[in-house]
Order: sequence, then structure tokens, then C-alpha cells
Amino acid sequence: MIIFGTKGYLYQLAILTLVCGQCGNPAAHTLRKRVTKFTLFFVPLLPISTKYLTQCTFCGAEQKVTKEQAEQLQTQSAGGQGGQTYGQPEQQQHRF
Repeated sequence: MIIFGTKGYLYQLAILTLVCGQCGNPAAHTLRKRVTKFTLFFVPLLPISTKYLTQCTFCGAEQKVTKEQAEQLQTQSAGGQGGQTYGQPEQQQHRF
């Protein structure tokens, strides 16, 4: 007996601020990668399909994007931070 099938994996690549094409609001969008893999005896072996999409956190609308667009959005999100750290207190010296 051979047991085979498929299993889906969802990876969150980045969170971006974009204007939604559905609701028109500037909102956070999650950039996600959805991979479907062929499994044999419940072990994932080969990727069958890979899709990239963005989802609006305001209205929930999803939009498919190409691999090139996803890579460009991911580099924009990494470059947009400019190496700044957020939420960390400044280092101060105290003399007693």
C-alpha cells in the first residue's frame, strides 16, 4: 500500500503598507508565499506549485502577484526600514 497526497504551506514574507486595490485604503498588506508539495507516506518531497499573494489587513482582499513582483516588494520592505530599530530605548550613561 502506498500513501500519497499533497500538503500546502503558507509562508509570510513581509508586511507592507500599500493602497488596497479593493477598498482603496492605505493599509498594511501581508506578502505571502503559498507552496503545495507532493507527499509520500506523509513526508513532503517535491513542490508542485508556488504562488505569491498580498492580503489587505483592512478588508481581507487577496491579490496574486508574480514572483518578480514579490521579490521587488520584499526588497522594498527590507530597504524601507533603513537599518533603524524601533521600540528600543536609547543608551544613556548615568553618573552617580
